[in-house]
Amino acid sequence: MTKEPTAQDLDTLSRQLGRPVRDVVEIGARCVCGSPLVATTAPRLSNGIPFPTTFYLTHPHATAAASRLENAGVMEDMTQRLNDDETLAAAYRQAHENYLSARARIGEISGVGPVPEISGVTAGGMPERVKCIHVLVGHSLAEGPGANPLGDEALELMRHDFDPTVCRCEGAWDTAGDPPQKDLSRHTRRLRRQGRTNPIQYADPGAGPVAAIDAGTNSVRLLIAQLGENGVEELHRDMRIVRLGEGVDKTGEFAPAALERTFAAVHDYAREITRHGAHPTRFIATSASRDVSNRDAFVSGIRQRLHVTPEVVSGDVEAELTFAGAASALDTSRWDRPVRVAVVDVGGGSTEIVIGTIDPESGESTIQAQTSMDVGCVRFQERHQLSDPPTETQIRAAQDDLATYLDELDPEAFDFNSIDAVVGVAGTITTITAAALGLPAYDSEAIHGTELSVDDILTAATNLIGQTKAERLELGYMHEGRADVIGAGAIIWAQILEHIRTATDGAVSTAITSEKDILDGIALSLLR
Repeated sequence: MTKEPTAQDLDTLSRQLGRPVRDVVEIGARCVCGSPLVATTAPRLSNGIPFPTTFYLTHPHATAAASRLENAGVMEDMTQRLNDDETLAAAYRQAHENYLSARARIGEISGVGPVPEISGVTAGGMPERVKCIHVLVGHSLAEGPGANPLGDEALELMRHDFDPTVCRCEGAWDTAGDPPQKDLSRHTRRLRRQGRTNPIQYADPGAGPVAAIDAGTNSVRLLIAQLGENGVEELHRDMRIVRLGEGVDKTGEFAPAALERTFAAVHDYAREITRHGAHPTRFIATSASRDVSNRDAFVSGIRQRLHVTPEVVSGDVEAELTFAGAASALDTSRWDRPVRVAVVDVGGGSTEIVIGTIDPESGESTIQAQTSMDVGCVRFQERHQLSDPPTETQIRAAQDDLATYLDELDPEAFDFNSIDAVVGVAGTITTITAAALGLPAYDSEAIHGTELSVDDILTAATNLIGQTKAERLELGYMHEGRADVIGAGAIIWAQILEHIRTATDGAVSTAITSEKDILDGIALSLLR
């Protein structure tokens, strides 16, 4: 059986442990049925903490049996025998060296590298004494008979309660409901009581840096940030067009080439995260990664490179993150009352609309409604087979498609006629804004916070829709990976603005562009 952890393996480990699993590089050992017995863990966790227990025993029957041996005084007996039996002691010292070698291998393939804090230190009391049967058993299960003499002995002693050649997995852990999402370990509870999440992130309290990654249908983006005197301080921002969702609408799976492009970008991001010493990292993935048939390949590929598990967050969480990031572009001082804002995020595979209220005095926001529609620049380009440039018939078909989604919105939740302002985020909208401003090159500072009339935006959108890919590539602000799908995105953004302007009887006649979106919201969730 493969050692590479699948998404199902990670869920099983979380259920076995009763907490979210952390930084698993391999499945060290499996039951005959395939369920994990041992989680092989990176020597430094993604939150920065050194972790010496490379082979972590997880199966509830195995951990219970090991605990019973410890309670029976087996550790004291084994330690005494190490003092009396030089042959056993030499074999145990060799087990110590083998453990260090295995950790070095895991550190290398995981990208963590050497961890000076635990250099020369193994676990379980090696090489001189025994202080944890669980570690020794995990070592023996993962590396096989002969790797650890006392681990082999312990396995024999617990054979009645736990035998890796006999499946006793049914009923051994809770399989009802979703896997655990909250870490309730004593270490985590202690840090939370102190107002921290991990010691490295908050060595300088509240400062970071942290790393946020947003993997969408079209692009994967990185933000490394920390808290400074004037709020969030951006240290590094990057974006790569990887087309992760290419063909997903048709095939139901990530294309191998799309995965390779994504992994290559994430590999580069991992080096940048390490260079900045950013901990922790949070990776939010496109909703497509929940449903594709090859989800495991995506999840394991990301974990190998970043040592974090991609999160496909709920719609409510996604809305909160997007709204928090985007709302920073709005000057709420123009109002002397709570401001009702619609945030629109036109992505590659979906378009999110979030409606919330911001208190101008406190800056606090409340989400009132959110939706995610299966319309996006890549999805529409593929679904409607838009030519270069699209025909009027194709444009009308795409508009009719979007109109169906808008008509199906709950009229009470999405009461657009009471909207005070619209904020647009993500690459489609920022590119259309660059076109409306007539920028010679993409200028993030010039784009962020810009308020344009809906008429000016519609004019820019119409021009982009009518251009060929070659003509768009001549534009200094156009990213080459967006040139063939910006027309589809412009159709979506223009129609949503028309819809809101009509709903408000012209009261909302402008839209604000924000360079800050869900990516910034992810970073804020870590820093706060």
